[in-house]
Amino acid sequence: MPLRVVIDVRHLRDFGIGTHIRNLVRGFSMVSAQQESQGLASANQYTLIARAADRELLSNLPTNFSISIFDKHPEDLANNFTYPLFLRQFRGCLFHMPLNSVAYWMPKPYVVTVHDMSSLLYSENKDLRAWLHAVRFRRGLARAARIIAVSAATRRDLEDVLAVPSERIRRIYNAPDPEFLESAPAAPDVVAGTLERYQIRYPFLLYAGTIRPQKNIPRLVEAFAVLRGELEHHPIYKDLRLIIIGDELSKYPAVRRAVIQSRVEQSVRFLGFVPIDTLRVFYGQAAAFVFPSLYEGFGLPPLEAMACGTPVVTSNVSSLPEVVGDAAMMVNPEKVFDIARGIREVLLDPALRADLVERGHDQLRRFSWEATAREVLDTYQEAAAASGIAME
Repeated sequence: MPLRVVIDVRHLRDFGIGTHIRNLVRGFSMVSAQQESQGLASANQYTLIARAADRELLSNLPTNFSISIFDKHPEDLANNFTYPLFLRQFRGCLFHMPLNSVAYWMPKPYVVTVHDMSSLLYSENKDLRAWLHAVRFRRGLARAARIIAVSAATRRDLEDVLAVPSERIRRIYNAPDPEFLESAPAAPDVVAGTLERYQIRYPFLLYAGTIRPQKNIPRLVEAFAVLRGELEHHPIYKDLRLIIIGDELSKYPAVRRAVIQSRVEQSVRFLGFVPIDTLRVFYGQAAAFVFPSLYEGFGLPPLEAMACGTPVVTSNVSSLPEVVGDAAMMVNPEKVFDIARGIREVLLDPALRADLVERGHDQLRRFSWEATAREVLDTYQEAAAASGIAME
């Protein structure tokens, strides 16, 4: 039965979370259009709580979508008071927080999506703000009608670390951004222009993502240094470089120290965040994509690299084995020499490279935003029924 659903989309422009929100809304709109074309019962009514600057990103949605502007930043402490007051106008609705940032007095019933628990498991801060975040994290989940975990690994974390009852959790996978799946490969002149703009005239390994501690970038740098020494006379890879796309290096002194101590300052480049079209070029031109993360709630970048036809080297821990299946070279992320070993095998074995690329395309078929949207819609119905919401 149709519901009235209010979704907080104020993180629409974020890296990772923003991809999830944009494509979930897109998936809902696709399902609504299909229901209308089949003459089925009227679709859910969606209200998207957005920031004014993001209105343009939410254009061309079906008529059962509306936008309500709330410009307060979601991470502001005042949001715990102002946001619940703002939501009082939406009585009789089901609320969805598509990430675990639940205001302290959030009205019920609501659904929460947990993308990972790194803010609890890998927090570097021990101050009052961090303590309040942990309290709000736990309280937000305890009061939720249903919790969506983006992988089986995240589901286990919720059960084991926070003792969330399994019957309130639904595992619903993310999927790669359709930009990586539906767009044609960049034209040769675009590729050449992008590489020239960044003055890239050498083979390179690629990492894309944030550089937080659990991402394990210092060990990646050390493994790269080991590999550089092994390949210094190789006809193709003697000038191999490592390109890291993500946060600015200045925020992470441990990464800076690893680069200096490994003596690869001239061979490692940090480019910060880049537009998605540029990122697609880097994915497609990399000799391999390396993602030795210690912890992931899901892990989209390996799938994005697979979509661009690039072999992937990634960790054998957390959610990554279930996300990449048998389509990547798996390594122990805590062992520098095993990371180096995995990269070396992928670089030097043409048959292995071709096999990983083919398996990568097969693995991608396991994930789609339409399927994700339908599973989330089923979860909405469960949450509404459990909470006694009157359906229209």
